[in-house]
Amino acid sequence: MTLYPSQYHNPYAHQYGTELAGEFEVLLAEQQDQAAAEVYREVQRSRAFQDIRRSYRSFVFPATAIFLGWYLLYVTLQAAAPDLMRAQLAGPFSVAWLLGLMQFVSTFVITWLYSRNARTKRDRAALGLRWDTQDQLR
Repeated sequence: MTLYPSQYHNPYAHQYGTELAGEFEVLLAEQQDQAAAEVYREVQRSRAFQDIRRSYRSFVFPATAIFLGWYLLYVTLQAAAPDLMRAQLAGPFSVAWLLGLMQFVSTFVITWLYSRNARTKRDRAALGLRWDTQDQLR
């Protein structure tokens, strides 16, 4: 039999006996879970949360579409225009190498833009919403 911390010292055991006290703790936990779930549902319906989600989506969806378009352009050029991709720019450095390296650069730029966007537009509002939620759960 495994003993959990609540079984070592049960504050309700002296009133209700150990069996009833355990059931009481389960019911209390279920009520607290339901109350917490309702708080989170209210937060999800709130204007502040919707604004944070809208801000997130207004950056992520276009950035994802642009990056995927850029990647598919690279792959398509590689397949459809191999002579163009083989064209030498400087020494052994070809158009394919340039565009391939630009894929890495664009990944880092998008990551930097995302973190800047999150820091300036969403983080402060999300933190405020988090503190409000934690206050409601107490």
